[in-house]
Amino acid sequence: MVQNIWKQINFKKQEKKTKKIQGFDIDLNQENLSRIDRLVDRYETEILNQLNSDYTQRTKWSDRIADKIAQFGGSWKFIIWFGCTLACWILFNSISFTKGFHFDSPPFILLNLCLSFIAAFQAPVIMMSQNRQALRDKHESVIDFAINYKAEQEIDDMQRRLGNIESQLSEIKELLKQQKKEM
Repeated sequence: MVQNIWKQINFKKQEKKTKKIQGFDIDLNQENLSRIDRLVDRYETEILNQLNSDYTQRTKWSDRIADKIAQFGGSWKFIIWFGCTLACWILFNSISFTKGFHFDSPPFILLNLCLSFIAAFQAPVIMMSQNRQALRDKHESVIDFAINYKAEQEIDDMQRRLGNIESQLSEIKELLKQQKKEM
């Protein structure tokens, strides 16, 4: 209860402290700042959703499966499960009271064959996924470059306009000085 009252008091203080953008009559109170943040977040999510939908439309189902395999194969979950499986395999085939059920006695030739098989197929799948991710990153960097280029053009335009304003102000100052001298 006290915290809510304190938040309301602080919010009222923040409402009174509005900032103005020089040259524009825009009050930057908390409401406007949160609205701007919401708009920026919405645009970012729209861009990401567009990139994701382009990615899913351009990739085949086999590529998406490879991405899922690579995602699982490069995770701690895979490492833990794989480590536990290897430990169980070795323990089961090494313990003497399961001797009648051993299917791969030491030196674990079948285990080596399975590990080689997994490595032989997992590595190219991960490399395919990394290549696709690199293409996606390249596409995103092109979009970033376009946005940065557009922003740079707008900044240059604003600087040019500010330069024009400064020159016009200096001309006005000169005219005012001349008028003062004439009076």
